[in-house]
Amino acid sequence: MSAENQQERLISSDWIVGFVEGEGCFSVGFIKQPDRSYKKGYKTGIQVWHEFAITQGASSLNALKKIKKFFKVGNIYINKRYDNHTEHLYRYVVRKREDLLKVVIPFFKSHKMHTQKKEQFERFVKTFEMVMKGNHLSNEGLIKIIKIAENMNVKKDRSELIRILREHMPNIE
Repeated sequence: MSAENQQERLISSDWIVGFVEGEGCFSVGFIKQPDRSYKKGYKTGIQVWHEFAITQGASSLNALKKIKKFFKVGNIYINKRYDNHTEHLYRYVVRKREDLLKVVIPFFKSHKMHTQKKEQFERFVKTFEMVMKGNHLSNEGLIKIIKIAENMNVKKDRSELIRILREHMPNIE
C-alpha cells in the first residue's frame, strides 16, 4: 500500500469514529453568569455550553491536525505541562454551536459508535437540542438539562451539578 493510500485510510470515517471512541469526549458545561441575567441567553444566571474534544500528547499532534482537516471546523489548543510529564498535551476542540449542529452531530449520527461513548453522545445531542429550543432559559428546562448532563461521565460526582445549581437557585428540588 502506498503512503498516499495510507493517508486516505487514516482519515476515513471509520478511523475517526474509532479514534473518538478511544480518545474523544462530548461535554456539557455550566458557567454561573448571574450578572448577565438581563441578556436573553442568561435568564437563569447559568450559561450552558457544549464541547466536542479530543486530547493527545505532542507526539500525536498530527492525528489531531488530520481530524481538524477532516471536519473543517474547530481549533487545536496546547496545554503546556511543566510537571513530571514528558510532553505537552494538545486538544482538538469544537464549541461553536453552528459547527456542532452542522458538522459534528450529523457526522456521529450517521457514523454510529459502539462503546459507552455512544450513550455520552446521545445525551450530548439531547441537551444540545434542548438548548437550541431555548429550554435552558427557564429554571425547569435548565434543571432537566443538568440532570441529563450529570450522568454523561462516570467520573463526575452525580450530585455535584445539582449542588452547584442549588447554591445559585435555592428553590431547586
